[in-house]
Amino acid sequence: MAESVMNQKVRVGSETGSLLLEYFLKALLVAGLCELILYRLVSRLGMHLSKVAKEYVVVEYFLRGASAIGFALMNFSAILVFLVLLVLLFYKMNGLLARPLDRIVVPMVSLLLALTAAFLLFPPRMLGSVVYNGLTVVLLWTLVIQYCRANPAPTARALALCYGAGVSSWLYYQISTTTYGWLGIVSTPPLVHEISRLGEALMVVATVLVFAVYSGFTFRTKNRQQRRRSLQFVGAWAALFLALLVMDGVLELFDPALARQVRQGSQGIGWIFQMGMGYTFYLPFALYVAGLLFWSYTVIKQISMGRRAGYGLVLMFIAGYALQLSHLSLFVIVGLLLLVNDGRIDARESVGRLFPAGMSDRPAAAPGVS
Repeated sequence: MAESVMNQKVRVGSETGSLLLEYFLKALLVAGLCELILYRLVSRLGMHLSKVAKEYVVVEYFLRGASAIGFALMNFSAILVFLVLLVLLFYKMNGLLARPLDRIVVPMVSLLLALTAAFLLFPPRMLGSVVYNGLTVVLLWTLVIQYCRANPAPTARALALCYGAGVSSWLYYQISTTTYGWLGIVSTPPLVHEISRLGEALMVVATVLVFAVYSGFTFRTKNRQQRRRSLQFVGAWAALFLALLVMDGVLELFDPALARQVRQGSQGIGWIFQMGMGYTFYLPFALYVAGLLFWSYTVIKQISMGRRAGYGLVLMFIAGYALQLSHLSLFVIVGLLLLVNDGRIDARESVGRLFPAGMSDRPAAAPGVS
């Protein structure tokens, strides 16, 4: 009887932790997306709409309201990402999400959380920023190695390496420029701009590899309806990609003035994303649109299946390329942790790991019965 009571207590604790993780991830997903749209994109767009805001009071109120709501959501997202990391650490320390290299990952994540909390109370100087970004780089590549060991497929490893190299390119820019400023060196760090542009290209490639790894999209099926849908899907995306790719050339041929306006519009979009997410849009615009479509399809499918990888992919890419805020760096770490520890966000999964078949105090269900 005592053993049964203990088993029930452990099961209740596991289910509670799983529910907490599920609710925190859903809340973080909504808050992070809203913060991206309202604070990092729309509110910063007001810098170029000052004249319009003076003429139309509605625009001014909208921008002010979006900025205020977005700032509140940024703080809310920072709190949620802390809670998600604490829940994940609790899982790992209790053996529920055990993976190789956890002896390195758990202390480093704990140290990163401690530094983040300390820097909120005591804003860091240049040296503190260098240490923080350096720790983020080391933890990032530890998680990339952990992911590559757990996923031997070439496309999965290419995804992890591209994303890790892309984020590291931005962190190299931050570390090198901050170090030069701390040392009082006026010159530009070596290859800082070239590496930054390479990192942006690698991030775009990573959005495409996400589709190859997690979409489950294949033509190797005997189901005619699924094959027909696949052909329609590929045809529509190929047509859109080619249309965007040749649009500039066709407009330049028939209407140069309209072509210049379209280019200015794309530059404006690039400026907004540069301020909000760090993308400069120096690559053809069609590549960014294709990456967004690939990423969106994969994320929607993974989240609809209740997979942790879906939430991880959302957090990794809504953090953007320019990790200018500390909670965005934590978004990246949480996303990689969820990819490494992929699985269904379900309390039954945790119970199954704690109580393998034949060890639970209740009888096992018949085959096919959940």
